[in-house]
Parts: sequence; C-alpha cells; structure tokens
Amino acid sequence: MRTDEVPVEAMYRELREETGLRPEHVEILATTPGWLRYRLPRKFQRKHTKPLCIGQKQVWYLLRFVGDETQFRLDCGDEPEFERWRWVDFWYPAAHVIDFKREVYTQALTQFEPYVSAVSGLLVEKQ
Repeated sequence: MRTDEVPVEAMYRELREETGLRPEHVEILATTPGWLRYRLPRKFQRKHTKPLCIGQKQVWYLLRFVGDETQFRLDCGDEPEFERWRWVDFWYPAAHVIDFKREVYTQALTQFEPYVSAVSGLLVEKQ
C-alpha cells in the first residue's frame, strides 16, 4: 500500500497494474476481517535495500469477475509481473504457493469459502 491509500484503493490499483481490470469489471464479495501476516525467511529478506522488507501484512478481497475475458491485460504496470493467466480451482493457490505464504493463503481462502459456496451454490472442496 502507498501511504495515501486505504486497503480497497490499493487493491483496485494492484488489480489494474497486474491484470488490467478496472473496478467495473469486478464485484467485491468479501474481505478478510483484519490483516493477515507472514514473515519472510531470512534468505528472502532484503537487508541492503530500502525499504527493509521482512514480511507483509495484507487485507484480502474476494472478487467476482463480471467483465469479459478480453479485458485482461498483463502489461498495464510499469514492470509486468505476469506473462499469462488462467482460471484455477478455488484451493489451487494455497496448494501451489511458496511454503512460507501457505498459511496466509489457507486462512484467507477458508474465510472466503462460505461466500463462494453461497454464490455458486456449490461446496468448494479442499484439495
């Protein structure tokens, strides 16, 4: 987050920079009730650059995509972070993220699962 942003503003900025999507392309279904935190293992900590980064605290948002897939653009940021995108099962991110972030991903997805089940009418089974 930038110092002049609140979490939802940062989410929309990051969404635009990383996917090309705008607020009108998504609907907010839920947000985590507080900050989720993780610490970086020592080998990933940047010690000789500013700002010092030893971890992150994050507010997560569950978004429903209401746009058209042609609206995805991965080149909207100064330095694109992604080369391609694809739809995946709900629990896929937690199963495939780097180990030190797995607990945060699992916490967020666990909090969001009831909303996804309610909206989709389906039970989202943990992988």
